Amino acid sequence: MGHSPKLPSLDVLKDQAKRLRDTLGRQGTEVKHSRALELIAAQHGFRDWNTLMGAVGNRPPARSYNIGDHVIGHYLGQVFTGTIVAVHTLTSAHGRTRVTFDFDEPVDVITFESWSAYRKRVTCTLDEEGKTIEKTSNGKPHMVLS
Repeated sequence: MGHSPKLPSLDVLKDQAKRLRDTLGRQGTEVKHSRALELIAAQHGFRDWNTLMGAVGNRPPARSYNIGDHVIGHYLGQVFTGTIVAVHTLTSAHGRTRVTFDFDEPVDVITFESWSAYRKRVTCTLDEEGKTIEKTSNGKPHMVLS
């Protein structure tokens, strides 16, 4: 049985089990939480919950975003440095965090030579790798943290 190469966090897996139990309950099939955990483990290719939990627990911790952290990255293709001023973990979006940045210097988000639009504060939803899902027309993420 193959394992998913990118497993969600333990909190996300527990949330999946809770939602599965609730959904099955609404459909008339009562399932205990421990059984829902076992079903989630099977969906991810593991023989049981303890094996899945061990695999998740042994991987390096996901990137964390903290207010006051100084960051470097690219926003719409432009290099920036800045500070994180707000963080909100999205429980319904697996491994995603909404982060607001205050850039040290405003970033011009327009590449057209005769027009500019500068941004000093930007809010993005980032994954555990520090990238947005949203991409520009050339296929690159809107934001990538270094």
